[in-house]
Amino acid sequence: MSSGARRARPTRSGPGRLLVAVYAVLAVGATSRSVYQVLVKFDEAPIAYVLSAVAALVYVVATVALAVDRPAARRVAWVAVGTEAVGVVVVGTVSLARPALFPEPTVWSDFGLGYLLIPLVLPFLGLWWLRRTGRP
Repeated sequence: MSSGARRARPTRSGPGRLLVAVYAVLAVGATSRSVYQVLVKFDEAPIAYVLSAVAALVYVVATVALAVDRPAARRVAWVAVGTEAVGVVVVGTVSLARPALFPEPTVWSDFGLGYLLIPLVLPFLGLWWLRRTGRP
């Protein structure tokens, strides 16, 4: 790197710390909830519970990727947070249009209403933060 070149800001710096913390809280909450649902209640709402497990996995990957200061982790964060954005919009829309498919709520159903809409807002803040910190 030449003396005039600057690196991108770490995603975990400044307000990114709060972003990583919120992702971590959602990762723990969604993971514990989905593990219980899949192990104990899977036959009641398999689609909803599989989607809860997928959301949990996405939150765990996003948390780690946002917390690590490496170019490969930044790429993984883009994919994870982008997947989250698509997931919450698609699942939120389908859960409202076809509620019978979701007899039990998921993290992303109703656009994350059960989680105060944080799952709807968070990925867009995450994408914005990735873009902002990616510029030197």
